[in-house]
Amino acid sequence: MFDPIYSISSKTISNMTEIAEIKAIVERSKVLPLNEAQLRRQAILRMAHTSTSIEGNKLAQFEVGKLIEGKAVRAPQKDILEVESYYKALKILEQMSKSRHDITFEDILNLHKMVIQGQVDKEKVGKFRPSDVYVLGDLGDGREMLRFKAPPATVVPDLISDLLSWLKQSKKQGVHPIIRAGILHLEFVSIHPFTDGNGRVARLLTQLLLYRDGWDFRKILVLEDYYNRDRLSYYNAEQEVQGKHYKKGVDFTFWLEYFTTGFLVEARKVLEQIQSIGFGKVSKKSDQIFLDPDEIQIMDFLATTGRITSDDARDILKVAKRTAQLKLKNLSDKRLLRINGKGPSTYYTIAR
Repeated sequence: MFDPIYSISSKTISNMTEIAEIKAIVERSKVLPLNEAQLRRQAILRMAHTSTSIEGNKLAQFEVGKLIEGKAVRAPQKDILEVESYYKALKILEQMSKSRHDITFEDILNLHKMVIQGQVDKEKVGKFRPSDVYVLGDLGDGREMLRFKAPPATVVPDLISDLLSWLKQSKKQGVHPIIRAGILHLEFVSIHPFTDGNGRVARLLTQLLLYRDGWDFRKILVLEDYYNRDRLSYYNAEQEVQGKHYKKGVDFTFWLEYFTTGFLVEARKVLEQIQSIGFGKVSKKSDQIFLDPDEIQIMDFLATTGRITSDDARDILKVAKRTAQLKLKNLSDKRLLRINGKGPSTYYTIAR
């Protein structure tokens, strides 16, 4: 049974108090749909860049942006595949977030398939590791040192099951979503259930939990930015709690201080972004654009995918294709969407 030990220190309390205050402001802020879609689009791009960058991917953020837009990038195929796979996983995450059920084994394995497809042997995709693993650290002089020994492969399914049981129980007990997300993040990477892709899946699961618990800050929050700015601090914070090898009964207090500090830094950035666009206020009354629920769904879809067809709109709205086409035309007439292509190949993107 997983029963994490932790204390809510004064630092963690202070961080979470300010985070809650910012969340209230962000949620009350009136933001034009186009502006919010653009902010979410930027967040998706930064997630795809920073989460893969943490793992050593060399692509710059502008190159990641090109890939997401379907443009060619000159880079090692491995780096391109990592980013494309992570971006696909982020799109799946958007769909998964609409369900409020507890995280399951299937969720974890599906995310791993998306993240790692084509990068490891097929028998390792979407499956827990078959053998023990050792995480090595680079000493910078050509030598490596043992940073962490994960638990034996034979106990991984039980450890994941215990973690998921705790997540379910802690929600019923009213444990704060940020605390739950922080503990999920560290415990998952400590179990290290896969041969490769553990960090990326851990960050996706953390994001999914926050989405489902309503602590997503309008899906503009990018926790990975904080980790990526100082990767050494990120790894050191993990190891401070983990030690050199996996063991039960560790104290998560220090990690929660680190996790909530990073959360606060990124929450402040969200607030700055919202404030920078004036809470959606515009100078001319005629510029104020109101959308119906179907149109908001279309803009939400575009914020994640970057493009939409009439078939996509028909599927997400569950309406006739003609109705979907009229919805898209209306958004185009409002100058929120740009039409690309002609005939059957027509698709829409967010107007710049």
